[in-house]
Amino acid sequence: MDPAALGTEIPLLTYGQEEDGISADKHALIIPPFMSRGKRVHPVSDSSMSLPPRPMDPKKDLAVYGYGSVAWKERMEDWKKKQNEKLQMVKHEGGNNDGDELDPDLPKMDEGRQPLSRKRPIASSKLSPYRLIILLRLVILGLFFHYRIRHPVNDAYGLWLTSIICEIWFAVSWIFDQFPKWVPIQRETYLDRLSLRYEKEGKPSELAHIDIFVSTVDPLKEPPLITANTVLSILAVDYPVDKVSCYVSDDGAAMLTFEALSETSEFARKWVPFCKKFQIEPRAPEWYFAQKVDYLKNKVNASFVRERRAMKRDYEEFKVRINGLVAMAQKVPEDGWTMQDGTPWPGNNVRDHPGMIQVFLGHDGVRDIDGKVLPRLIYVSREKRPGFDHHKKAGAMNALMRVSAVISNAPYLLNVDCDHYINNSKALREAMCFMMDPTSGKKICYVQFPQRFDGIDRHDRYSNRNVVFFDINMKGLDGIQGPIYVGTGCVFRRQALYGHDAPKKAKPPGKTCNCWPNWCCFCCKSRKKHKKGKTSKDKKKIRGKDASTQIHALENIEEGIEGYTGIDSEKAVLMPQIKLEKKFGQSPVFVASTLLEDGGVPPGASSASLLKEAIHVISCGFEDKTEWGKEVGWIYGSVTEDILTGFKMHCHGWRSVYCMPKRPAFKGSAPINLSDRLHQVLRWALGSVEIFFSKHCPIWYGYGCGLKPLERFSYINSIVYPLTSLPLLAYCTLPAICLLTGKFIVPELSNYASIVFMALFISIAATTILEIRWGGVGIDDMWRNEQFWVIGGVSSHFFALLQGLLKVLAGVNTSFTVTSKAADDGEFSELYLFKWTSLLIPPMTLLVMNIIGVVVGVSDAINNGYDSWGPLFGRLFFALWVIVHLYPFLKGMMGRQSNVPTIILVWSILLASILSLLWVRVNPFRSKGGLSLEVCGLDCE
Repeated sequence: MDPAALGTEIPLLTYGQEEDGISADKHALIIPPFMSRGKRVHPVSDSSMSLPPRPMDPKKDLAVYGYGSVAWKERMEDWKKKQNEKLQMVKHEGGNNDGDELDPDLPKMDEGRQPLSRKRPIASSKLSPYRLIILLRLVILGLFFHYRIRHPVNDAYGLWLTSIICEIWFAVSWIFDQFPKWVPIQRETYLDRLSLRYEKEGKPSELAHIDIFVSTVDPLKEPPLITANTVLSILAVDYPVDKVSCYVSDDGAAMLTFEALSETSEFARKWVPFCKKFQIEPRAPEWYFAQKVDYLKNKVNASFVRERRAMKRDYEEFKVRINGLVAMAQKVPEDGWTMQDGTPWPGNNVRDHPGMIQVFLGHDGVRDIDGKVLPRLIYVSREKRPGFDHHKKAGAMNALMRVSAVISNAPYLLNVDCDHYINNSKALREAMCFMMDPTSGKKICYVQFPQRFDGIDRHDRYSNRNVVFFDINMKGLDGIQGPIYVGTGCVFRRQALYGHDAPKKAKPPGKTCNCWPNWCCFCCKSRKKHKKGKTSKDKKKIRGKDASTQIHALENIEEGIEGYTGIDSEKAVLMPQIKLEKKFGQSPVFVASTLLEDGGVPPGASSASLLKEAIHVISCGFEDKTEWGKEVGWIYGSVTEDILTGFKMHCHGWRSVYCMPKRPAFKGSAPINLSDRLHQVLRWALGSVEIFFSKHCPIWYGYGCGLKPLERFSYINSIVYPLTSLPLLAYCTLPAICLLTGKFIVPELSNYASIVFMALFISIAATTILEIRWGGVGIDDMWRNEQFWVIGGVSSHFFALLQGLLKVLAGVNTSFTVTSKAADDGEFSELYLFKWTSLLIPPMTLLVMNIIGVVVGVSDAINNGYDSWGPLFGRLFFALWVIVHLYPFLKGMMGRQSNVPTIILVWSILLASILSLLWVRVNPFRSKGGLSLEVCGLDCE
């Protein structure tokens, strides 16, 4: 045996998977069998316990067994070094909360006390050159603009001035995009430590409760089968079942969604135990059975093959039932739908119906086929009435937030779109490694996971994966104050969504004001405004009221908190009832739930009373004259409510975390044809324009709060990028104009100017290459992102800017279009689907103009001779830059075209144009002899 093959470090669990270590019988050290599975245990000093020693052959050298060998000593030193580093990390991050002296054997004796996650900074060998190039590029930009401004083109002054304005804007937008990526980081979680701390053997799990929100609107555009797979992946997640509640918001009040959810709950009774028994991944059946892998690999259970085949048959039958419901729903009866008991479906009128709640799973008597408890599954459709502004998705999420607070009141929330299933069953545990960390978790408002997608073609023609944003920009933000909220795949702290400020450094009670420390934000704007011994204004208001008013306020509060534990009624009355109702609405039960930082519901409350209160909190008028959508919950005022919501929480001093587990936590579907993709980008850009013209614009909102400068830069960049469409349109038009007129935006270059231009191009390329290096993004992904930046900029962003101006100046509201989800009629079938839309006009115009410009420019150079080719190269390069960036758009316009490659069509058109012009230039009809009929051009007079 080679001594170098031996290892002495006990393998640890990371990301929930055991590392392949050396078996106990081959190890040089004697390890009890119960310690060889990667779990940390305390040593047992019982002398009666004996272990059989490993027999050694006296004829062999001890180095064979590992003892005394150089490799063994080096490994031991390396192991000790790692343990000391872990110990220093614990000391640095405050792992010793109880104030006891740290045990030198803490890293190996009490791993459960160590931090649940750690930062993994990017190597300085990658970041230092990157930062140096950024600074160097700033200097080069200064020299570039110094030359450009001081050397105008007099015979094309308008073109020159337009180009200068565009270039200045591009430079400013680059600064807003670049500097938030100054300190990128990565993170690593320790799921084994989470289990050691909160899931002790023989005791109930102490992991926190989580409420999961799934939002859906139109079942015809968001197929119920996709929603069902998302729900099934949630119900089968690797988390204690009594701590998971799934709420499905049906904002379209569709009976199809209701019936599909009923079928899903029945199928979940078989699917959930199957997933947990065999630990399969992913736990969405559609995507699990679609995997092109050998499902027998690493499966030693003889019953697995039999049960898998039976489960696949059950799922195929489930799909048939769901598809049957979809087919039936397309033929709506004249009198509307009726339920099984003969009563009309309450949601027949989508815009005028009462609130509906149905508990499918989680109540008594409903268990899986093995007799075990299932997570809660609750259907919610909020009330809708004419004349009320329902605030689209943000309003639906706030309704779910109130319903969940009344029924389950988990301290943490996860929201996912109906097409984003849980791809990693341990995703909730990954988030809890940050949220439940005793040292840093209290300041985290949400944990954002990157979006990953299925069903996208290999070349990702329209940059649907958006990996540049998720793998580069978001890592950079994580090193500042945290990533922005992207609308799905995000675990929230409920208290942060209630509009509370982030907790400050702990101070003894009574040092700041007479309010109790945990809830000071209810009764005063800031603790700094109060000194010891003084009374807050709100307490003065209560004390100034008459006795009957005080008693009435106390009775209402006590009515809501009756049955809750951990709330002091005397403390609760310090917060005036009128202020609580103004903030949260008139529901004593809900108001009382907001006071519980760790969540919980009244133990003695009946299900009927809680459901009655839940119906009340989703009524249309509940939010009137409250702070919902302003300071509480998802923020209103934009179709991209995600940016506003995250921005408000960061302004309250919270920080967020970006979690990128090795196995993607969530996966979804994306629109892959050109038209749907442009409409999706249009919606995002329109939301940014709405924020730009609102009071919450990051340019002027939130100063003096907890928002860091570079974080503000990122938010400014996220709302001003649609404005780039104007200079981008102008800049993409300039090449065609230059080729058609023979003018150019740059005068004849000197040696100095050539060096500056070359340095600028090299710095741009170097920045891109270094970003690729530390971000782990492919060069093709970066190029696709650059191409679609131009395509979306000249189409969707431009129309979003126009629509935003119409809304602000003329009050014209634009309708919200739900993006169609992936179809199942063939792989990439929608990629070649052509849907005409007005968004295609600007890029098509630019493409045609630049192609014509290239043809005219080349023809003119042929006509004028050799000397005209030199000035032409700059114009041609400029025009080809536009054409190459619009190439994916051209492919999308062409569609399949009978499978003829688009490049052949493009070159055919281009060559045909050039040959036609050359044919005219040769003039074959000219007479070969005799008198020439052409004008000689001489003035005979």
